[in-house]
Amino acid sequence: DTAGQERFRSLTSSFFREAIGFLLVFDLTNEASFIHARDWIGEIQTNAYAEHAMILVGNKCDLENERLISKDRAQDFAKEYNIKYIETSALKNINVTESVKLLLDTVMERFEHDKNRSKSNQSIISSLNDNKINPSLTERIAERSKITMCCSY
Repeated sequence: DTAGQERFRSLTSSFFREAIGFLLVFDLTNEASFIHARDWIGEIQTNAYAEHAMILVGNKCDLENERLISKDRAQDFAKEYNIKYIETSALKNINVTESVKLLLDTVMERFEHDKNRSKSNQSIISSLNDNKINPSLTERIAERSKITMCCSY
């Protein structure tokens, strides 16, 4: 959690490399906060694990009279990046737990996808080995599969 502060920008890339999930929180009452979300998505896409999960979180949903970012606008933004969106209020404890659960569910979906892809790669390798087709290709696929499976359980 760098709270979006510029002075912590240099630290973020090292944190991103090891992270598998991100709650990208912006303030529904602050236009600049919402605009900076696009920059953070770019940072995440550049520096994070390829199969990371990300949830866009609009905070301060309890301050409806001060709201500057509509739900539709935030949802459209999330769709643009193919990520899920939820609104919260940390102050009133609205959807805080749900946002974390949503992130964890999304992380698990990604790991299941990776796991299934790795199983598929293993079946291709077995098939190639059984048929003795292009052994060097088989070895390259096997090596690549090991890399893909490094984080699978």
